[in-house]
Amino acid sequence: MPKREPSSVSKAAKPDAKQGPAEQRRLQMADIARLAGVSMSTVSRALSGSPLVNAETRQRVAELARSLNYSINLGAQNLRLQKNRIVAVVVPYEAASRQHISDPFFLALVGSIADALTDQGYDMLLSRVDAEHLDLAAQFYDSGKAVGVIMVGQWRHHDQLNALATRQLPLVVWGGALPQQLYCTVGGDNTDGGLQATRHLLQLGRRRIAFLGDAQLPEVWLRREGYLQALQEAKLPAEPALALALPFEPSAARTAIEQWLPEAPAFDAVLACSDLLALQAIHCLRARGQRVPEDVAVVGYDDMPLAAYCDPPLSTVHQPVAEAGAELVAALMAQLRGTPSPSRTLGVKLIVRHSTG
Repeated sequence: MPKREPSSVSKAAKPDAKQGPAEQRRLQMADIARLAGVSMSTVSRALSGSPLVNAETRQRVAELARSLNYSINLGAQNLRLQKNRIVAVVVPYEAASRQHISDPFFLALVGSIADALTDQGYDMLLSRVDAEHLDLAAQFYDSGKAVGVIMVGQWRHHDQLNALATRQLPLVVWGGALPQQLYCTVGGDNTDGGLQATRHLLQLGRRRIAFLGDAQLPEVWLRREGYLQALQEAKLPAEPALALALPFEPSAARTAIEQWLPEAPAFDAVLACSDLLALQAIHCLRARGQRVPEDVAVVGYDDMPLAAYCDPPLSTVHQPVAEAGAELVAALMAQLRGTPSPSRTLGVKLIVRHSTG
């Protein structure tokens, strides 16, 4: 039977702003001990993964710690002891789109991160979490499996990432800087990318430009902001009917485009928020007898290697993927040293090829 605290131990007081971090952690640990029916020393051993505590108790204590947002901080402890040089790289999984980790952009970015971690003497733990529950990424740090987390994409839960930041979880996210952001991001200049691409299409004389991408995702929202800015500069109205929210997964995107095209108003250009979306758009346009770029000019986003070799070669916004890995890792290393790590925005540039003529 687990050892229970003496009855003289009162319920732990709720931490308040006047208490220091050490006192707050002690009170949280007392709460966990009381709820689990074990001593504080048992809680400490359980959270450190000690084999002296049975598996059932360790699991119960870990679940209570997560429910109380208790930061176990084993990652930092292991780093001080130089026992752990592993960083968790998390690619969220969205069940609705089923975007696979073999997506060319994911592969390129993860490869860049792996190279940068190797240069720093760290190993990579690659994993996925549900995109609806990004806070699950904390489990790698709380369990001591990793000293910090690099997450690929913000998805739709900016609030959950802010909550992780308040726990002082060592965390860097590939994405766009947003208002009221508490966590560190590294990402391409999405607004400027959307602006450059749309200006290019306008300079070609295109006036009805369709926008393909889900603006509920922060990076896509920022790209659309650039698109809208360019239209405003040209004194052209933004037509909601020319915007199509698409998942990044290619087959789902193709189905959505095929269903949209018969009802869509006429357009002479497309800005797609990934190269794969641009290729799906080209396929669907050709199936309806439209020529690219003669009838419809198409610009993609990311500049994956395949963009230069498709038919026609794809004009696209180049993201600095090779530089991104080094910047993401540098930002995380700064956090592990206790140094402030502000968000970083990397420059992007338009690569013009034959899909825009």
